[in-house]
Amino acid sequence: MSSHANALGGLVRSIRACRICRDNPRYGKPLGHEPRPILQISKTSRICIAGQAPGTRVHKSGRPFDDPSGVRLRQWLGIDEVAFYDSSKIAIIGMGFCFPGLRPDGSDLPPRRECAEIWRAALFAQLPSVKLLVIIGGYAQRWHLGQEAAKQGVNQTVQQWRDVYDADPSLRRIPLPHPSWHNNKWLERNPWFDADLLPVLRADVRRLLK
Repeated sequence: MSSHANALGGLVRSIRACRICRDNPRYGKPLGHEPRPILQISKTSRICIAGQAPGTRVHKSGRPFDDPSGVRLRQWLGIDEVAFYDSSKIAIIGMGFCFPGLRPDGSDLPPRRECAEIWRAALFAQLPSVKLLVIIGGYAQRWHLGQEAAKQGVNQTVQQWRDVYDADPSLRRIPLPHPSWHNNKWLERNPWFDADLLPVLRADVRRLLK
């Protein structure tokens, strides 16, 4: 096994054993439940899906996007579960690796900040083969696209997807809204998403999965 694969394997084992947010949190209260870090990655992955954090269903199953949002995301990508969960081709890396818990109103809390600060840069340094980065939601877009995305917000960032996509041909980046059903009205108001963005996304996915 190559030193690169050894380094990635050791990093993934460290992430899966991580309990910092519960035992020694840097921000806020300790995580109120047993952490279950969830990610999918391989040194050969050519597509990376950068998301938010696991929800309750994913926390129970241990598989990323194993919920209705994942069904819609796979429809957007134009692939089935077999292709989606092939780590040799697709990496899935959230801004937080563990389910962050719920707010009093029942919605998910934001991803724990510890995950990105401690692990994310090291992970992406171990992904030399990635050619397409699918960036889902505001937290991931701020991390990958910088302060401009932070100022604009998800709606405007996704509307300007072509500028983001064309900025670096060596690493195509496509910002997406979260595939939650809560965004149904947004999708209805923005038919260009289906007509213009998704065909480009699906074409790249097909090309990179060959």
